[in-house]
Amino acid sequence: MRGTEPVERVIYFEDQEEAYSLLGVRDEFIRVFQENFDCQMVSRGDRLELLGAPEETESAAHVLEELQYLHRQGTKITMHEVRYGIQLEKRGKGAALHRLFSDTILVTTKGRHVRPKTLGQRRYLETIRQSSITFGIGPAGTGKTYLAVVMAVAALRTKEVEKIILTRPAVEAGERLGFLPGDLQDKVDPYLRPLYDALQDILGLDMYQKFMARGIIEIAPLAYMRGRTLENAFIILDEAQNTTDKQMKMFLTRLGFGSRMVVTGDLGQVDLPRGVTSGLRQASEILDGVEGIGIVRLAPLDVIRHDVVTRVVEAYGAYEARQKALRQQERSLRRRQREATAESEEEA
Repeated sequence: MRGTEPVERVIYFEDQEEAYSLLGVRDEFIRVFQENFDCQMVSRGDRLELLGAPEETESAAHVLEELQYLHRQGTKITMHEVRYGIQLEKRGKGAALHRLFSDTILVTTKGRHVRPKTLGQRRYLETIRQSSITFGIGPAGTGKTYLAVVMAVAALRTKEVEKIILTRPAVEAGERLGFLPGDLQDKVDPYLRPLYDALQDILGLDMYQKFMARGIIEIAPLAYMRGRTLENAFIILDEAQNTTDKQMKMFLTRLGFGSRMVVTGDLGQVDLPRGVTSGLRQASEILDGVEGIGIVRLAPLDVIRHDVVTRVVEAYGAYEARQKALRQQERSLRRRQREATAESEEEA
């Protein structure tokens, strides 16, 4: 311990289930706390005792109390909540935890509270609420698509919109969906499956099927959007990094009165042919600062999958940054060589 007199804090559990939720499997969450805070933690039946340096003990207790609040809301505590809560507290942003953990967007048919899990996600949701068109750009696992679907369902429930339209570029099929077997839904199902899964998770299978049958939820392949004006709808364009510049402009100009658009994509996973400009990359540059349009860039810190996913995203990001720097050095070297050759020829 440090020189300061140790202090003791006690966190009381409502029941065994709450204790298990806060301690983690085989006390795995407690081990993470002890790795990050200068205090000892001992579980004694209906309570958790903390003893250590005053500031460290109070910080650890604060995060535990916020996690306890989250559990009592009906949310399952995972390693993400534990590590992210500790990280915010260590960065002096612990005061943001309560607002973050209490911001419920909607409750699913199974009673699960859906809420932002990071400050970046909360900024993303606030931008969707305030903008006619929102771009959500970031790596896999940051919740771009799922949260867009959540906001679409919330808008439908409050009657802000009359329908939800889902679209996604079918890069692998070159948008030539007519060559694929089956009806329109069969053709685009493989590409829209992540959106369907999110809708079923939020609405439940019965309600989802009912909305699909009534046309309240509509599938609209990007190639079929041309010429339409989409009014009183919540439109989601997923995997937008694989749109061309012309496709993106066509899509954005479909926006009608009473509608809202969310465009999601990961610029690190562009599948377009070499030399083809990503519509998402271009639009995010052209439309930055335009009134009514919000652009949110999520970071590896916002990844809510397994811890390893965050490290994978960061490792690839660092690798790509190094490769970009090397390419710039090579171009600079070749330019200097050309200049030197030109000067030699002039002297000759």
